[in-house]
Amino acid sequence: MTKQGTVVAGVLVSSLLAVGLSGCGGGGDDGITKAAVGYGPVTEIVEAPATVTAKAQITVDAAASGSVAQLLVGDGQQVQAGQPLLRIDSPEAKAQLDAAKAADAQAASQAKGANGSAGGSTVDFTRSQALADSNAKKAFDAAQTTADQIADPAIKASILEQISSARNDYATASSDVRNTIGNFNKGLASVSDVVGSLGDAQRTQTQAAVAIAQKTVDSLTVKASISGTVSLRSGIAGGGPSGVDVSSLLSQVGGGNLASLAGAAGSLGASGGASGGADAGGDTVISQGSPVASGAPLLVLTDSSALTLTAQVDETSILKVAPGIAADVQLDAVPDAKYTATVLSIDSQGQSSSRGGVTYRVRLSLQPGALGDGSAAPTPRAGMSAVADLKVADKPHALSVPAAAVVHDGDQDIVWLVTSGAAHRQVVRLGAQGDTSVEISSGLNAGDVIVTAGADKVHDGQKL
Repeated sequence: MTKQGTVVAGVLVSSLLAVGLSGCGGGGDDGITKAAVGYGPVTEIVEAPATVTAKAQITVDAAASGSVAQLLVGDGQQVQAGQPLLRIDSPEAKAQLDAAKAADAQAASQAKGANGSAGGSTVDFTRSQALADSNAKKAFDAAQTTADQIADPAIKASILEQISSARNDYATASSDVRNTIGNFNKGLASVSDVVGSLGDAQRTQTQAAVAIAQKTVDSLTVKASISGTVSLRSGIAGGGPSGVDVSSLLSQVGGGNLASLAGAAGSLGASGGASGGADAGGDTVISQGSPVASGAPLLVLTDSSALTLTAQVDETSILKVAPGIAADVQLDAVPDAKYTATVLSIDSQGQSSSRGGVTYRVRLSLQPGALGDGSAAPTPRAGMSAVADLKVADKPHALSVPAAAVVHDGDQDIVWLVTSGAAHRQVVRLGAQGDTSVEISSGLNAGDVIVTAGADKVHDGQKL
């Protein structure tokens, strides 16, 4: 934000740009001085609080409840993407996979044994298919809602792809069922044909449940999704639920075997990404044999290979900020060092600030810093606080006057122009506004003599 009126800002100016004139009545006892308008550099700064941000930071959560069977890394260790980190032993996940396989085998058996299974009874196949379609939609929708909560991008994409594929397979199978029912009603298909088609449609859910449950078991071997530094966590669940109990939900609505599909996705509901709750373990970290809860944080991977800054810029100044603008940065942790940064992007949506008003998030690249003696400054750590001085205007050769020469009169900015030994009101338009000097965009010319101090004591026509 900028230092104008009630707005906070900081401005750097290299020199005053007006030169005092001798023999023009300047420097009198009344405190009123005069000088000629000249050219010089003006730099306007927008000051904003900022935080150092790592290139990437991922919290890895447990895919299922169990215990740490093998811990392959230590706290603070540097790892590479794809490197195995630990392995979880989860009887629950394995049991869920066995149950999904059993349900799939049962569906396959029912489909094979469908011939003559309906006997001579009268069956409303159209109604049965409508009910099956409704239950399938609920199962797919619930599974997708749960999968959307997965923070790890790779796992989330894989699960959503499997759900989408299963949904498409079911739609194809359901269409075949409707065609078979139509042929049955026309006397062109048998009861066993219809029952077989219904069994094939059901298998699309059971096969998808097996695939997703298998993904859960595969995720018990945790691998690094990014290169970075390991920070171990407790593996104990925090204050809130880590996922959605979709199996229970579908059971309540009569989902039957279809609940296995959403239940399998539910076990991954918080795996591989930012944890859904606080780490309840405090200072405790996982070790071999430690119990872990589904969705609980296991470790954090931080990639600090490239650091950025996230600054909060007040709405009164945000329109002056643009990508490419340079900034000087001072860290609270290293007050005698100077770092540089460059604006990368600006959020299009503002957010309410703690002091009222609206701020916009601005992201900047952060370059290495230097200490006062010219030696290299320490490399910052992610999360450190800083102040960024964004150079929103940098004019090396601007027509400018001392800031004290400008008087704000309503919605106009004026200076006292001295002509024929008298002061006259002159409206000006300002450009870049420094703390001690401001740019004049219009209203004055180089060499014009103006009042540079004591402007608040001057009246129109006053002899100077």
